[in-house]
Amino acid sequence: MSKRLSRSRGARGAALLAVAGLALTGLAACSSGSDDDGGGNAPAESVGPDGVDDGTTLTMWTRAPLERQAKALVEAYNASHENQVELEIIPNDDMEGKVGAAATNDELPDLLAGDVVRLPYWVANGLFTDLTDNIDGLDYADDITRGHVDAGTDPDGAKHTVPFVTDISVMVWNKALYAEAGLDPEKGPTNLAEFQEQAEAVQALGKPGVSGTYYGGNCGGCLVFTWFPSIWASGDEVLSADGKESLLASESAQAVYDTYAALNDAGAVGAGSKEETGATWTAPFSNGEVGVMQYPNTAVYAAKEAGIDVGVTGIPGVDGGQSTFLGGDAMGVSKDSEHVAQAWNFLAWMTSDEAQLEVIAKNGEVPGRNSLLDNEYAQEDPLALTMNKLAADGRTPVAEYFSEAFNASGSPWVTLFRNATFDKTGTVDEDNDAITAVLDQ
Repeated sequence: MSKRLSRSRGARGAALLAVAGLALTGLAACSSGSDDDGGGNAPAESVGPDGVDDGTTLTMWTRAPLERQAKALVEAYNASHENQVELEIIPNDDMEGKVGAAATNDELPDLLAGDVVRLPYWVANGLFTDLTDNIDGLDYADDITRGHVDAGTDPDGAKHTVPFVTDISVMVWNKALYAEAGLDPEKGPTNLAEFQEQAEAVQALGKPGVSGTYYGGNCGGCLVFTWFPSIWASGDEVLSADGKESLLASESAQAVYDTYAALNDAGAVGAGSKEETGATWTAPFSNGEVGVMQYPNTAVYAAKEAGIDVGVTGIPGVDGGQSTFLGGDAMGVSKDSEHVAQAWNFLAWMTSDEAQLEVIAKNGEVPGRNSLLDNEYAQEDPLALTMNKLAADGRTPVAEYFSEAFNASGSPWVTLFRNATFDKTGTVDEDNDAITAVLDQ
């Protein structure tokens, strides 16, 4: 397996990470492991498309929000393979620091999963092994969901990751509240105007504690996940092709901000939205307190289990169309693994029909293979089928400094949308330029 780690990109990124407190000095100069006799670092063509399953113990790290999905995959793999995976669940807020410290000390696990919007930064700093030959060698390589592969692809075209957990954004509505408000409970909004009208209709019920809509008004990650699709559905882009320029001052982007500003003025946004950091972002809808909002598909079943009769559709654009943010986590083999062939065995199995259907789809998750989105398990659940079909056209923005520009607390993106929707400062152009300044550092 080739490991075409870029010395210049890694050194530049390492210095920047050191400034950020992650101290990943010299990553690209580090070897990915020793040449052992167990096939761990054998070239891809010698280990075959399935890698090596010889009883090796592998280590894996993943974020706490994905614990359920990770445990299901690891348990199924361990029960059917000689190799055994030891899973460590990392608190979400601790992941960046732990990965940075481990990378500095050459102590990353064999298998490393990360948020798709953070992966370009990790790849640029040499944290992963190049798996281009392995991924391209799969019979179904062209069938794998592209967003999770693209997020781990460097500017030279080297591929490092495959889908681990797929999370998409959807529009949801409370059918019972819609019926009370005189709306058709089977029809969600098909454009931004209908979204506003339907939210205001629910608000007009005057039910204590119930609001028309809700959003993470202090959560950058929440709003890239749920607002970017409206811009895509309107035919516009959110970033330049190289990920260095923000395009969030377009007419369609402005229409999104104006819609929420109007909903705020109408009192149709739930109390607490302005302070919402994402920690309780999905709770109001699951509690039956929200009429309609953008939502993560992974939280839809929790709302359903809580007794909400949920309607689901794609996130609409200004004048129609629909799109979704293809999020979640991708996984690759770290630069420090001494068992690359064995770790690839896990990844090859994870993307196989067996795992995608009998573990992922069976558990109500979205497969990472386009041809498997319409599967027997989804056919039994209209909600799952709707969400799976949306995933086929999902988008994932790729930028090395995405997290700094958008997800970080107090990021310029947070400043932009708060200025546009709460404070109405009229500074979208200037705030958009501030995002570009971070992306293009």
